[in-house]
Amino acid sequence: MKLGTYEQEGKWFAGVIENDGIFPVDQLLEGSPNAARIKDMLEIIEFGEEALGWIREGLENGRSRVRPIPPEQVNVLAPIVLPAKNVFCVGRNYIEHVHEGDRANGVAIGAPKKPIFFTKAPTSVIGDGDPIVYPDCTRKLDYECELAVVIGKQGKDIKEEDVYDYIFGYTIINDVTARDLQDEHGQWFKGKSLDTFCPTGPYIVTKDELEWPLNVSLELRVNGELRQSMVTADMIFHIPRIISELSKGMTLEAGDIIATGTGPGCGFGFEPPKFLNVGDVVEIKVEGIGVLQNPVR
Repeated sequence: MKLGTYEQEGKWFAGVIENDGIFPVDQLLEGSPNAARIKDMLEIIEFGEEALGWIREGLENGRSRVRPIPPEQVNVLAPIVLPAKNVFCVGRNYIEHVHEGDRANGVAIGAPKKPIFFTKAPTSVIGDGDPIVYPDCTRKLDYECELAVVIGKQGKDIKEEDVYDYIFGYTIINDVTARDLQDEHGQWFKGKSLDTFCPTGPYIVTKDELEWPLNVSLELRVNGELRQSMVTADMIFHIPRIISELSKGMTLEAGDIIATGTGPGCGFGFEPPKFLNVGDVVEIKVEGIGVLQNPVR
């Protein structure tokens, strides 16, 4: 199932995306005793399989009375418009990206022994089609194509073999980065958390839509030029290890988002570098999930 968040006539709503359009969840559940329980995407995630069952039943019984909305009649928002806490991210998780970073920085750090975690502020999240704003505080605006995992229930000290039970679904993230701010501040948070620096979406695909263990292809294009191409099988640390390590001694909650790292082809890795400019359009395509596109303004 594909689930997104949309705005129409000033109102936000969660919707199910199908070939004939977008079905508002509140309309699908109209008249159901469960309708009052589901107000937004976070509540769908929190109720998990139970909520998905209600929605599937609503689709089955409500197609004759609920008219799907054409996508062009709504504004696409991030699936989780304002996450409850920072977006978790994994750094240096594809070996070719590690190598390009080492070359660009003139050092030989090599592959990490454990996942490297950092975060992006919730205020950096935007949706499909929203502009990435080029701020005055950077001159090295870069992109990073990433698969993101959405956590479906609370957990701590999760074993790798149990990770699948804690996943709700998947989405796409562009880990936009100000490379010069990374260098100036000596850490990653500031350069990755500016407003509009976390395009997310266009929707969440529930985990049952994709085969487990997950192996999908990702591509990023700038103005139609292919810059990044990777498959998740090439991750240094795969999803079970990432979530297990992150949850050690720390509680993960329903609605948490974890970006799993990027592959080679970032702008800073080219010679000369190919950083983003105002007027560029960045498009990310992830197999089985969809396409996330954002202009730079």
